[in-house]
Amino acid sequence: MRLAVVDTERCIGCQSCMFACSRRQQEGGLARSCLGVKSIGGMERGFMVIVCRACDNPPCAKTCPTSALTPREGGGVKVDITKCIGCGRCKDACIIGAVFWNDEINKPMICIHCGYCVKFCPHGVLKLEKTREVKH
Repeated sequence: MRLAVVDTERCIGCQSCMFACSRRQQEGGLARSCLGVKSIGGMERGFMVIVCRACDNPPCAKTCPTSALTPREGGGVKVDITKCIGCGRCKDACIIGAVFWNDEINKPMICIHCGYCVKFCPHGVLKLEKTREVKH
């Protein structure tokens, strides 16, 4: 499964998805959100939802010197916070800016595609989709 942005035009910038993501991780604010909402010009021009696109060959994992990020079946990565040294290479490697940073613990926050945020989006911007099957 992977989290997909299906209709960014409908995003009103409420950040409900971000709060839900943090709340899933027992955080009251936004420090642990693994996705982001960015203004591209406010209500007039709209908003952009930034979330891991579940790369098949994730550049963030390739740059990690401690193997704290490992490729996840179906795309994307799993993060082992205990192995992370906070170097930030993963954040620099993500071309879409989907590696968010928790400054409190100096560690990356990357979407695991659980879909928890989907039910909190009041406008259907997000959807949990099945990934294609990998044939060997």
